[in-house]
Amino acid sequence: MTILLAALWPALLTALLLGGVAGYWAGLPAGRLARAGAALVTGLALAAGAVAVAGLVPGRSGLWVETAALLLAAYLAGCLVGGGLSHAAGPSASQR
Repeated sequence: MTILLAALWPALLTALLLGGVAGYWAGLPAGRLARAGAALVTGLALAAGAVAVAGLVPGRSGLWVETAALLLAAYLAGCLVGGGLSHAAGPSASQR
């Protein structure tokens, strides 16, 4: 995982920034279905992270799983931060 962080930091930074923009644009999940979808995606990220940490998938496929887990976690963290900033900023002028 440490080698992936060193080699893929530009992709991780891009995923974090892209998630931040998407989270700011969409905001935090408000409805019941949106919260269920967010919980499902978070559970998927946790499951992928657990598989990556446990090393259940060997070889090249394991590298893909670890990379996907890192990028998904960075994207979700960006979405959470962006949604929180959107919520803290309040309604925009177009929504008033």
